[in-house]
Amino acid sequence: MKNFIVRTITGVFFVAAIVVSFLNPMAMVFLFALVTGLTIWEFCGLVNERPYVQVNQFISTVAGVYLFLAMAGHCSGYVNTDTVFIPYLITIVYLLIAELYLKAKDPINNWAYTMLPQMYIALPFSMLNVLAFPQAGSYSFVLPLSVFIFLWMNDTGAYLCGSLLGRHKLFPRVSPGKSWEGSIGGGLLVVGVAILIWWLLEQTQQHSDLNMWQWAGLGLTVVVFGTWGDLVESLLKRTLGIKDSGNILPGHGGMLDRFDSSLLAIPAAVVYLFTISLM
Repeated sequence: MKNFIVRTITGVFFVAAIVVSFLNPMAMVFLFALVTGLTIWEFCGLVNERPYVQVNQFISTVAGVYLFLAMAGHCSGYVNTDTVFIPYLITIVYLLIAELYLKAKDPINNWAYTMLPQMYIALPFSMLNVLAFPQAGSYSFVLPLSVFIFLWMNDTGAYLCGSLLGRHKLFPRVSPGKSWEGSIGGGLLVVGVAILIWWLLEQTQQHSDLNMWQWAGLGLTVVVFGTWGDLVESLLKRTLGIKDSGNILPGHGGMLDRFDSSLLAIPAAVVYLFTISLM
């Protein structure tokens, strides 16, 4: 009972912090730069416990945060887009060259584990800026917030339907608790929420570039890739032999535990939106 109360309180504050941050572009950039840094720091700490792995935790974290901020500056039109990514590229080159002098037993391991959080964590989070700043100088919270709403609704629907109807395991090797019934229930709920968002935007005359079916497609895209994101992190934890990625969020585990679904859902949403814009 005590753990349930702690988990509920943490969850309320977690959701409130994300929702409130999206109401202001500076708050959004600050919060998710912090989230990016904490998540990469957590990941590097986990892999550094493996044999023959020695990732530079500090520089990897700084590089990931810088990529997020550089993308924010680029998408918002706030900085010179011709040079903003150069420091990041220099840092990545440094992390590769540094292995020549560290005399590690397995430098390939270090290279792989150093580049993975940049691709798996920093790049997906940086894509939030593409959703939030559809045009330079223009900010909208609708799309990035909708992605998180879809993820939360998918978790809720999957839990309820899985608990009541779950019979067929979705991916028992990686996550025995997930069922096809739960995933389908979560997907149907998200489609309904996506259509509701479209309707609310129409009613408030905040016309979206997406029609009703495109909103439903966005919701399904987030569901599918969010589920894969959850499974990818489950596989990561099974490989590392851990239950939670950390304990920074009482009752909810670590940063990877809370943002695992979004790490694939965010870039998938960006690809989906670019794809339908070309149709």
